[in-house]
Amino acid sequence: MDVKKIKLLELITTPITVNPNVTLLKTRESLLKNKVKRVVIIDRKKPIGVITEKDIAKKIYELGSNPIKAVKAKDFVPRKLFTLTANNTVKECAKMMKKHRISVVIITNDDNTLRGIVTETDLVKAFLTKESTSFKVLEIMKKDVITASPSDPILHVESLLLKYGISRVVIKRNQTPVGIITFRDFVPAKIPQWIAESADPKEVQEYKFKKGLEEIHSNQMSYLFPFHATDIMATKPITIEADDDVKNAITRMIKNNVSGLPVVKKSKLVGIITKSDIVAALAV
Repeated sequence: MDVKKIKLLELITTPITVNPNVTLLKTRESLLKNKVKRVVIIDRKKPIGVITEKDIAKKIYELGSNPIKAVKAKDFVPRKLFTLTANNTVKECAKMMKKHRISVVIITNDDNTLRGIVTETDLVKAFLTKESTSFKVLEIMKKDVITASPSDPILHVESLLLKYGISRVVIKRNQTPVGIITFRDFVPAKIPQWIAESADPKEVQEYKFKKGLEEIHSNQMSYLFPFHATDIMATKPITIEADDDVKNAITRMIKNNVSGLPVVKKSKLVGIITKSDIVAALAV
């Protein structure tokens, strides 16, 4: 079966939704409570935006004069919402995701009300279960991997996530992957501990990264430096061999609820494969 021709009707899932006036902290609670990566903002049953874990992390740096408790879901509404209908195909959805670098497409009814969503995970699951052909990991993996060391400050790791617009940093020691840090790690780590408790926007702005750490800036944040990558990283990362089948990579991602895997050859890091890479292959 050619999975690219499948209608999205077969893949639609029901998302967690919030109203435009719900607060940032309540939104965070919804993400953690429901163990999801995103919520859809709806107004009168119509979708108007999506909030992800990455959005919450980035929003912290755009607070201006507003305390965190005043930030609401409507503050996340994008200029453009990417939508399709249930009659569109997997290939059309994959092309939209690849072009706009998004991980979810909103599916609407004829009256523009919310019908559901289709995510990268839904597309890779369809490839796993419905596609008759496959290929090797090395054919689509990225060779350039953004990495850090276990001893690096957590704020340095976050600066890498923001600078490169990526979802994960591989923590390596002697060319061997020993951990993974994603935006999901920063949602529970940052907000309750040193942001939500003080909720001082001027203080928060002091942690903004521009071009890395400067000496003076480092001194201002010295009390945070006891926290390093090793303190929040997921240890013993799930990896995949470069010569392995892509479907095995998908199975490991789904089984372990992750969106990317370090790719190794003889235990040494040689690349990374993500759900986005698989979706890009479906867009061709």
